[in-house]
Amino acid sequence: MLLSASVLNLIFNNVFAIVKFNYLISTNLYFRTPCPPPQADFRIEINTLFTCSCEPTCKSLKTCCADYSEFCVEISPYSGSIMGGTEFVILNATFNNTSNLVCRFHGNAVTEGYVDGDRRGHCVSPLLYRTGLVSVEISSDNGTTFSRTGTWLSVHTGKLDSKFKAAMVNSTQWQYYGTPNVGGTLNMTWNPSLVRADKVNIELWGYRETGEPYETDWRAEWKYLYTLAKDHPNTGSFSFVPKPGQNGSSSWELGSVRVNCKSKGVFSSSHVQAVWTEDHALAWQLEEKFRQTSSAWALDKCLAWDKLEERIPSFIRELIDCPCTLAQARADTGRFHTDYGCDIEKGSVCTYHPGAVHCVRAIQASPLYGAGQQCCYDSNGTQVLTGDSIGGSTPDRAHDWGSPPYDIPPHVPGQSHWVYDVLSFYYCCLWSDNCQYYFKHRPSSDCRQYKTPSTAVVFGDPHFVTFDGVSYSFNGRGEYNLVTSESKQLSVQGRTEPVSGTINATKLTAVAMKESYFDIVEVRLASDQNSLEVLRDGKSLSFSEQSWIDLNGVSVFSPSPTNVTAMFRSGAGVEVRLREGIMTTTVLLPESFKSTTLGLLGRMNGDPADDLTLNNGQVVQNQSNPEEVFSFGAITQLSSLFTYDTKYLLDTYASGPKHHVGFIPVFSIPENPNDPLANETSKICSGEGSQFCRYDILVGRSPSMGNASRASFQSHISLMKALAPVAACGYVAAPANGEKLGVSYVQGAKLTFSCNDGYTLQGSQDRVCQENGQWSGEMAQCVGPSIVLILIITMAVLYCKRQSRYDNVTLS
Repeated sequence: MLLSASVLNLIFNNVFAIVKFNYLISTNLYFRTPCPPPQADFRIEINTLFTCSCEPTCKSLKTCCADYSEFCVEISPYSGSIMGGTEFVILNATFNNTSNLVCRFHGNAVTEGYVDGDRRGHCVSPLLYRTGLVSVEISSDNGTTFSRTGTWLSVHTGKLDSKFKAAMVNSTQWQYYGTPNVGGTLNMTWNPSLVRADKVNIELWGYRETGEPYETDWRAEWKYLYTLAKDHPNTGSFSFVPKPGQNGSSSWELGSVRVNCKSKGVFSSSHVQAVWTEDHALAWQLEEKFRQTSSAWALDKCLAWDKLEERIPSFIRELIDCPCTLAQARADTGRFHTDYGCDIEKGSVCTYHPGAVHCVRAIQASPLYGAGQQCCYDSNGTQVLTGDSIGGSTPDRAHDWGSPPYDIPPHVPGQSHWVYDVLSFYYCCLWSDNCQYYFKHRPSSDCRQYKTPSTAVVFGDPHFVTFDGVSYSFNGRGEYNLVTSESKQLSVQGRTEPVSGTINATKLTAVAMKESYFDIVEVRLASDQNSLEVLRDGKSLSFSEQSWIDLNGVSVFSPSPTNVTAMFRSGAGVEVRLREGIMTTTVLLPESFKSTTLGLLGRMNGDPADDLTLNNGQVVQNQSNPEEVFSFGAITQLSSLFTYDTKYLLDTYASGPKHHVGFIPVFSIPENPNDPLANETSKICSGEGSQFCRYDILVGRSPSMGNASRASFQSHISLMKALAPVAACGYVAAPANGEKLGVSYVQGAKLTFSCNDGYTLQGSQDRVCQENGQWSGEMAQCVGPSIVLILIITMAVLYCKRQSRYDNVTLS
C-alpha cells in the first residue's frame, strides 16, 4: 500500500491535533514528516512510515531519518533585517560544487546563492515586507525543486542591533536637511565586514504605498531610486553633499540608504549582500521648493494629510486605552511592551516625545484597521497627553511593529507607520508649526476605560497565589492545568518534578501554553539547571541573536537566559523567571477572561471562596488544610501540550499518569529547633509569605530555594501594587484666555485655573479628581470685559424700556 504526500500530511495533522507526536514515540509510532522535496508527489512505502522521524525531538531520541540533516537544515546567522542583505551559511548540509543554489523565503521571495570551497551553501536574505519567522526553502537545481527547508527570522529595523545597521551620523541633520540653517555635508558609517567586498555601491531606495487606502488596490513598494556612489572603497564611511533628487525621485519622502557589494552590474537588485541605514524622512533629497520655503511646503503637505484623514475611516475607537501610570504600563506585560524609541532602561532618548522618559506600545494591532496605541509617561510616572505637550502619547493608524497579514498596507512593519503617522508629524510639527492639525487626528487616549489585568503566580516548591488572592501549596508530581479558558481557547500547563530523589517535595520544571490553533510555546528548565529553554511546537528557539521573536499567534521576548515572556493575541501574558534554579511563572489575564478560567490558579471572578473547587463541584472548605488542598490539586484532565524528547520524559510523563498518585509529599513544615537549618531559616524568612520560604528550606532542604521563594513572592506583591486600579477623571483643557496648572488626571490630582489679565474666572478655580472618577467643582471659564460690558448695557436698556412702559401706563 502506498500513501501520497497529501494523504500522509492529513494523517499527520489529525494525529498531531489529538496527541503530540512525541507521545506516539513511546508506542513505537514513528511518523516520518515530509522532509524530502515538498513539491514532489513522492510516495513512501507503508512499512517505512514508522521507522524514523524528522520531528525536532528525533535528535535527542536518536530516531531521526537518515536524510534529516540534509533536508531539515539550520542556518547561521538565523536572523537579519527585514530590509534583507544578510548572508547566511546552510549548516549540516553539503552541496556539489556545480549546484545552482537558490533560496525561497515565505514561498515567493527568491535569492541566488553559491557553494563555497568546502561545499557549504550560502544565501542572502531578501527585502521582505514582514517580520517574524518565515520559511526558507533551498534548491540546488536553480529553483526546479526545493528539497531542503528551514526558517529565517526577519527583524524590524528598529529592533535590530545598531551594529548591524549603517549609521547616519547626526540623523537630525539628515531629516531636517533643507530647513532653515540645516545643510552641509552628510556622513554615514558602517561595519565593513558586513559587506564582503573591496568596493561597494551606495544607493538610495524609496518606500511608498499606492492605491486607495483600505481598498483592494492598496500596495506597498520599495524601489531603487538612484546610486549615490559606485565602486566606493569599503572603508566603512561615506560623505556627500546632497542634491534634490532627479527624474521624479524627489517626490519620494521616505526611504533608506543601502551599502552593498556590486552584483553583476545590476545596481537595483534587492537580493545582494548589504547593510542599510534606518528608514527615515528624505528631507535631504526633496525638491528645491522644500529648500526654498520648507515651512510652507510642509504646511501644504500637512493640509493634504488633514484632508486624507477626514476622508478615510477613523480607527481611534477600536484602540485599547493607555494605562494610567508608568508603573501599570511596565507591569501589564501581556498587552504593552517598551517602545524601543523611548526606553527608560536605555537613557530615554524620546526624539518624538520630548518631556517623556518612557513609552510603551500596545503589543497587538487593532482588529479591523491594524492600528497601534502608544502611551508615554514623564519622570513622575504621569501619562503625557497631546492636549498638554507636543511629546504626548499618540495613537497610530498603522502599528509600528506591523500585524498579520503584514505584506499589505497598513500592516507592513515600520514603513506603514512612517507613511501615515510619522511623516505627517514631520509635515505638521517638525518642519512647520502646525501641530493642531496632527493632534486633531492623533489625540492621546486617556485611561478612563483602562482596566488592569488580574495576575496569579506559581513559584518555589511549588506555591500558588490565585487570581483572587488565595495562597496555598501543592506538591503533586505530574502535569497539571495551571489555567484553562474554554471560551478564550487558552491553556497554560505546568509540569512538576521532585526536588531530589530523597525529598518528598516538587518544583516546577516546565510550562507549556497555547491559544486557539496557534503555536505551542514551552518554557522549561535547561539541562544546565541555570537557564531556560524555549520551544516552539517541540523545536528549540534560539535567542542568541534577537530577544524578540514573533510566532504564529504569539510573540516571545527573552532578554536574558533566565527571563521569558509570552504574549498572546487575547492580551494574556505568561512570564517565566528563573531564580536559584527555581522557576517562577506569572500569568496576567485581561478583564475579558473574567469568570472563564479553571485550573490550579483558580477562577478569576473576584471571589476567592470558589478558587479551590474539586472535580465534583465541591469547594475545599478548609484552605489551610494541606491534605484537602492536595486533593484539589490532584485533579488533572490534561490534553498535553508538552514535548517528550527524552526517555525519562516519555516513561515518566508521556506514557505514565498525569498525576503520580504514589508520590505523597510532606504536607506540613517540620518544627524542630535542633534542625541545623533552623537559624538560617529564621534569618531568611520573615514577613508576609514567610511560610513558603520556611517550607522550601526546612522541607526542600535548600536555603537558596527558600530565598528564591521569598524574592518571588515579594515580586508578586510588587506587581500587584503596580497593577492596582487607579480612578481617572479624564483630560480637562485650559479655559480659553486662561491657563491651567497641573497635567495629571487620576485620583487625587488637582488642577488650578487662572485667567489672563482683563478676564474674570467663572466656575471653580480648583478641581480635584475624585474616587468616583468625577472632577469636583464646575467647569472653569474666563469671561472677557467686553462680554461683561455688553451684559451690563443690555440689562440697563431692558430696565429703561421696562420703566418707560411702566411710566406710560401710570400716566394714562
